[in-house]
Amino acid sequence: MNTQDRRTNGVVLITGASSGIGAETARRFAGSGMDVVLAARNEGSLAAVAKECEASGVDTLTVPTDVTDHEAVDALIDATLERFGQLDTAVVNAGIGETRDVPISDLPIEQFERVTETNVNGAYYTTQSVLPALRETGGSIVFVGSYKGKYPSTSTPVYAASKWWLRGFALSVAGQVGPDGVGVTLVNPSGVTTQFGSEYREHVNEVALDSATTLDASDVADAIVYAADQDPPATVTELDLNRRDIFDRF
Repeated sequence: MNTQDRRTNGVVLITGASSGIGAETARRFAGSGMDVVLAARNEGSLAAVAKECEASGVDTLTVPTDVTDHEAVDALIDATLERFGQLDTAVVNAGIGETRDVPISDLPIEQFERVTETNVNGAYYTTQSVLPALRETGGSIVFVGSYKGKYPSTSTPVYAASKWWLRGFALSVAGQVGPDGVGVTLVNPSGVTTQFGSEYREHVNEVALDSATTLDASDVADAIVYAADQDPPATVTELDLNRRDIFDRF
């Protein structure tokens, strides 16, 4: 299926789609003509994003999903295929971070477990469930990684470790399913002005980061759509999306 066919007949599934990068990515794909499957824990927020997507004239499906529950993720994919009969693009975006600047000796085990279950287990469960459908369509999977998945982070070591894992996983999956015709991309943005951090942090990124010099959700959504739009046999294996002064910080 070429780019134009995907845009008019394709189906994209996005985890963490209720806000931030996930919601903006859904809007971008809907604007290009793709039907959209929205997954996240917050049912009310999903419905609001779905309404915005439908304004572009596409069909949407909202499936409240906790990606840390592999059975819920399987049900999400089943619902997608039952509704649309195919899946062309999957965006593995759901993720959370821990409280900043807490020594490892003081970080609650509950936070370590929750971050790891969401960012690691959730990405694995989603990938395992979507790959059979993507093999059928010669589709693509886009992982939302992080700048912190390539460089150490003393302020958020658990989050960074989860994104280092995701990077190794994504590139390894690319080697495994690329011969099957599935495109795999890892997008690594630096900090983004979204509501990220709402679970454990006093200030979310939208408040903590300078909007004049920091990426916003639309920047990352553009990168995700660009990666998914590549026609076979081309694929963007890894895309680093950084603020322009990123290396001045070293």
